[in-house]
Amino acid sequence: MGKNDVAFGGSVPQIYDECLGPFLFEPYALDLIGRIPSKKIDSVLEIACGTGRVTKHLRNYFPSKVKITALDLNADMIAIAQRRVAGKVEWKVADAQSLPFESEEFELVVCQFGLMFMPDKIKALQEAYRVLKPGGCFLLNTWDKIENNMAPYLAQKIINSFFDNDAPTFYSVPFSMHDMQELGLMLEKSKFKNSEIIMVAKEGISESANNVAKGYIEGNPIIISFNEKNPKLAPAIISRLTEEFELTLGNHPMKSNLQAWVAKTWKLIAP
Repeated sequence: MGKNDVAFGGSVPQIYDECLGPFLFEPYALDLIGRIPSKKIDSVLEIACGTGRVTKHLRNYFPSKVKITALDLNADMIAIAQRRVAGKVEWKVADAQSLPFESEEFELVVCQFGLMFMPDKIKALQEAYRVLKPGGCFLLNTWDKIENNMAPYLAQKIINSFFDNDAPTFYSVPFSMHDMQELGLMLEKSKFKNSEIIMVAKEGISESANNVAKGYIEGNPIIISFNEKNPKLAPAIISRLTEEFELTLGNHPMKSNLQAWVAKTWKLIAP
């Protein structure tokens, strides 16, 4: 990933959260919360917390005495999360590949759509394993193939049509971990046991097609590439993408199928 691919700064996080958050991420945040194991949990770590969609539900789910720590690599994303979440959360700007915690600190680790962005995925998984207490649970999800998620598939198609040979590659990253077997092998290599990986289908709903189109362009690090190429390019793409969304997925509201892999796995207690 290049520097522009990870630039979730400036105005990008706010637009990302407002335009894509309810549509893409809220349905799966609620899904992860519904998979929290029914066991005593005193400490929770969320990795790649982004703008706090899962964090908010974690804080509402657990009693106030349960310690919740949320981290992300991007300070601007955390700033939005802090405004969203009421109640005590320990926020950290940190790298998931080198977690700033002692071993065996948490009973639950959660990561929503973050693993795909980590250059060394095995290292990130090993770190999640390290900070879990024996008997602890790890919940995570990754997107299925982009063609099985119609809105981002159409977004990629329209964006690519505006470029000859140098189309932005950002969308190859979020949808790069669509192989269930590969994910299972990574978890196994990282010492996790009894992994359950299932396909979960949801429906993304937005108040308008233009709102989602704006999110995919202005709420995305690729906006930097567009502005560097031609400042008039982004508005043109948003307009064309809005038309495609309206034609294919409707408007007021716009609805799209979503599909992702959800994994629930464990750090077993040593015999």
